[in-house]
Amino acid sequence: MQKNDIIKNLAIEEINNLGCGVGHLVDSNGKRGQVVFVQEAVTGDRLDARVIKVTKSYLVARIENMISPSSMRCEADCKAKGCGGCVYRHLSYEHELEMKREYVKNSFRKAGLGDVEVAPVAHTGELTGYRNKAQYPVRNGKSGVEVGFFATGTHRLVPASDCKLQPPVFAEITAYICNFCNQNHIKAYDEESRRGLLRHIYLRTGAKTGEIMVCLVLNGREFYKEKEFCAELEKKIPQIKSILLNTNTQNTNVVLGKEYRLLSGRAWIEDELCGLRFNISAGSFYQVNRNACELLYGIAKEKADLTGKETLLDLYCGIGTIGLSMADKAREIVGIEIVDEAVKCAAENAARNGIENAYFYCGDASDAEKLLTNAENAHGRIENATVILDPPRKGSAPELITYLAKRNFNRVVYVSCNPDTLARDCVVFRELGYEIGEVTPVDMFPRTGHVESVVCLTRK
Repeated sequence: MQKNDIIKNLAIEEINNLGCGVGHLVDSNGKRGQVVFVQEAVTGDRLDARVIKVTKSYLVARIENMISPSSMRCEADCKAKGCGGCVYRHLSYEHELEMKREYVKNSFRKAGLGDVEVAPVAHTGELTGYRNKAQYPVRNGKSGVEVGFFATGTHRLVPASDCKLQPPVFAEITAYICNFCNQNHIKAYDEESRRGLLRHIYLRTGAKTGEIMVCLVLNGREFYKEKEFCAELEKKIPQIKSILLNTNTQNTNVVLGKEYRLLSGRAWIEDELCGLRFNISAGSFYQVNRNACELLYGIAKEKADLTGKETLLDLYCGIGTIGLSMADKAREIVGIEIVDEAVKCAAENAARNGIENAYFYCGDASDAEKLLTNAENAHGRIENATVILDPPRKGSAPELITYLAKRNFNRVVYVSCNPDTLARDCVVFRELGYEIGEVTPVDMFPRTGHVESVVCLTRK
């Protein structure tokens, strides 16, 4: 096959977590050949496809003609094409949930843990407007400064200010900022020439409180008519409680620089989660789907099965959200986090909510033997703790798992955003004498290919 060839009467056998339908070339004898990935195709579709990429092991194609659509197909409600975000928007939500459960099952099967039970995917049912955070790249377009998202695997901007996953107010804010830039001849940053001022628009909101943070990421340290800009924007959108500048003058794909400057309001916004109030700064981690996060934390709390007598050791604790949500069921919370700013924020969040049994310390989870050094020097020896483990996508280091087993912690509740690394780490836990409980997937990011999971590992 060559580029632009048409594959006739292709049967789509499944759909992957990138939103591509998967089929195979079939010869005249019915023998299956190369795999074909078809953008926006759905399991059960039969179609003609035009080849757009050829490799030695697979083909990539797009739909040329739909012969018979799948019963699982639905009408996509997003005009943006190619941004790579809502990869399942053309798929019925019921089938999306089935696929995500199967994705988790396959991850455990591939890791040799096919006997592990995987529950149906827990979800809130909210499919739009659930994200409380957005980072919009900015480019100079034909009509001036415009925002959107990068097409998959590129830095080509797909205009999408009114993304279905973001709250509608985000579109109002980005439209105002773009108009302000165009009226005042402010240019967007150009990656090739490294000229231009505005690189990204970074927005956060408290889904419960409605408070909004606006952060302009600049290739510089000053914005034009700063006071006038803030006054007009705050008048237009009264929910805005924080306006910041972030300086990023580096030739990098990293969105945020290290330097922030407050233009108006306060340096944080507030939100309510699991009945607690939290301050959210621009640089702090906070789950992007607040309602699904409450669901996830509730499941983790249930699996922890606390009696009020245990120490809860919260690793990768961030600003303390997950540990503090369980403080009412534990004797004490000890949180460990490598980012000093987040540790201070976690302690402030505990004080703000009147929680007196929570303590937070700096520690590096990549250095297992020294992980609890600061905590135990200040707090005393931590024995027989229940552990909450919530690592980044790359999962936990095997040295940390070995250390937890060496310390003989009886129960580990593992929260993961990557089923593959979760399954890999569960193999290590099993080898070290832990039983793997039922895995519960949680749909934190509906219409995307991502799925969160939580599982309890118990010492035999």
